[in-house]
Amino acid sequence: MTQSAAEVPVHTMQRKAALVNAAVLDHAGAVDVKPIENFDLGKTIFSTLQGALPRFVIRTRIAKHVNWQDQPADRIEGKYQQLSEAQPLPAVSEELLRFLVEQCDFDVEHADGSFLDHLYFCYEYTHLHYPSQSAVVMLLHSILGTGTNTFAMETEKMPALQALMTESEWIHVQAFPSVLRLLYDLPLRRELWNNIERLDRLKSVSMHRVIDNEPMELSAEQLWVQLNYQLIHLADFLPAANWQKHANDTAFIIFRDLFALLQTSGRLKACLGYAEASAQAGLTGEQTGLGGKIVSLIPVVLSEKMAAKSVRRFSSQIGHSMDYMIEWS
Repeated sequence: MTQSAAEVPVHTMQRKAALVNAAVLDHAGAVDVKPIENFDLGKTIFSTLQGALPRFVIRTRIAKHVNWQDQPADRIEGKYQQLSEAQPLPAVSEELLRFLVEQCDFDVEHADGSFLDHLYFCYEYTHLHYPSQSAVVMLLHSILGTGTNTFAMETEKMPALQALMTESEWIHVQAFPSVLRLLYDLPLRRELWNNIERLDRLKSVSMHRVIDNEPMELSAEQLWVQLNYQLIHLADFLPAANWQKHANDTAFIIFRDLFALLQTSGRLKACLGYAEASAQAGLTGEQTGLGGKIVSLIPVVLSEKMAAKSVRRFSSQIGHSMDYMIEWS
């Protein structure tokens, strides 16, 4: 799939729904979901995933076709057009756009569509619902590495990219791949929860950049901004429907935990609504094969541990240290 960063993609209906509602929703009853036959994981960012079981699980989770019913789709489309006219997406600077087109390789599929589809969704969501922070960060948040060791650019191009951004934007773009891996691993989230009553005493967190393992540091204020950015990113990976049955989806697990952490601590600043799924007996409007039924039986705790093991393996493969340190006052 040949892609150009100069072309703004058309969002899926699920993404448009998130944008118009400033929330993620369980769309059971509004969509029909079917498995995609003969899905090629090798064309996605998960092509580097190793192990028969992890590949089977991720293929089962993402190889789905979502078809929207006419009435809810028309309603969402109408609201999205109104929103786009009222708050149009800001243009990317010509210099940055030229860099993305000429110096970066986005020719890889993401979990749902293209890599650029995801980046532009996060860019627009931040513009609309986290306006206190730069949306440029979310346009570039995966440029220095994804969670599966795919890189849109080479290390030696970083100075040229840095020159096109503010200091704050550059800090967050550097940190994003590292913080994402730390969220998928268990210790960081556990430490933050264990110290929920004294988070105001958190001074900084140090870590290593994914692309070159260089050390870097976020202040406490930068960490909370970064975690709001991370929440927006994760929101794009939630199941379209039947959340109760897909509670063990890894991105959904991390999203729920991070949302609760930010909300409980009073640090949820992005406008992003979420309500827990109500219990339901079966799947509404969704077909699953034997693989889907098997994957749905994986306990949440086991799914979380599998993801942590996988991300640590990816980091080990490229010499990236998952070590971090929080400094407390």
